[in-house]
Amino acid sequence: MNTVQRIRTSYRHTIYASYLGYITQAVVNMFPPLLFVIFQDSLGVSLGQITSLVSINFAVQIAVDLIAGKIAPKLGYRRLAVFAHAVAVLGVSGYAWIPFVMPKPYPGLLVCIILNAIGGGLDEVLISPIVESCPDSKNKESAMGLLHSFYCWGVVGVVALTTLFLFAFGKGSWRILCLLWAVIPFLDAAYFALVPIAPWEADEGGMRYRELVKNGTFWLLIILMITAGASEQAMSQWASLFAERGLGVSKSMGDLLGPCMFAVLMGLSRVIYAKIAPKIDSLKVIMGSGALCILSYLLAVFAPHPVLSLLGCGLTGLSVGIFWPGFFSIAAVKLPKGGTALFALLAFAGDIGCSGGPTLVGMVSGAFSDNLKYGLLAAVLFPLVLIVTSAALRRK
Repeated sequence: MNTVQRIRTSYRHTIYASYLGYITQAVVNMFPPLLFVIFQDSLGVSLGQITSLVSINFAVQIAVDLIAGKIAPKLGYRRLAVFAHAVAVLGVSGYAWIPFVMPKPYPGLLVCIILNAIGGGLDEVLISPIVESCPDSKNKESAMGLLHSFYCWGVVGVVALTTLFLFAFGKGSWRILCLLWAVIPFLDAAYFALVPIAPWEADEGGMRYRELVKNGTFWLLIILMITAGASEQAMSQWASLFAERGLGVSKSMGDLLGPCMFAVLMGLSRVIYAKIAPKIDSLKVIMGSGALCILSYLLAVFAPHPVLSLLGCGLTGLSVGIFWPGFFSIAAVKLPKGGTALFALLAFAGDIGCSGGPTLVGMVSGAFSDNLKYGLLAAVLFPLVLIVTSAALRRK
């Protein structure tokens, strides 16, 4: 049997393509923010325009979350997965040329950010059901934990390699870097065109949106996903600035010590979860992780030494890692007929939290003369609500 035939028949390759899909998601989400300063300096884009790019990115992803749940079972997972990665290729590579063929750079950047948001949003909704449907995946919780860890490794790779590339070849090489990162979604588009994708039983007679919203368990899961996304991103989005202010290091070193350390420990927790998931009560462990998350935030805020504050930042990554894959797996068990609609709405709720968490930190910090510690202290609310809601779901 040749290589192409093995790819077409082995669900192991489906899992590998899904891993690469989460790395693609890390590229489309993490790479553009690393170029924001370059966009300002090289393309004359204002800070207000940069802020609007971030807002539009979240808005488009949230819209895609809702739409994808309706169209995926009809159009097919393979077709949409290939489309998602093809769009991501255009978005990531487009930064190198689209702003330069338009009358002004900003509309070109806007096109690229929208393409990235469409590709990343589709990936977020499609890949988890694809893995859930794989007959070779014996333990779904373990498979989900390992799958989501690849987003973390992707974040580490994107931040570290982008920082090192720009340091080695200069900021003027950023357009070449755009083309290099676009290779990953290009390869995965070809991969998804070949791998076997099984029909997902939950989509056959699956629950519709209006059926889900009448279900009490569904609303507990929505609250959990919002608080999971907020607990994660409230620290992650501010980690670089926190490292720079706490340790007085350069931006490059701040990116490596802040977001990279956060992502490494988050990925490590997901790998550990993948190993132990069959043997544990997931909700009970999640509640313990929520308590660790609270302690980590408090350590970051109240530690008497900057190094201990940075440790609190890293431990937050360790504590939140289990949330997202854990709740996806729990949802599949609690609502087995939820289908793609369930995963789409969970992704929608998670994105709301990912947007709302950093926003709350920024607003509270601004109210206290840009003191970031007050904002991070307010973010303790998210893991606290998560613990209470997890206890309610466990009783239910």
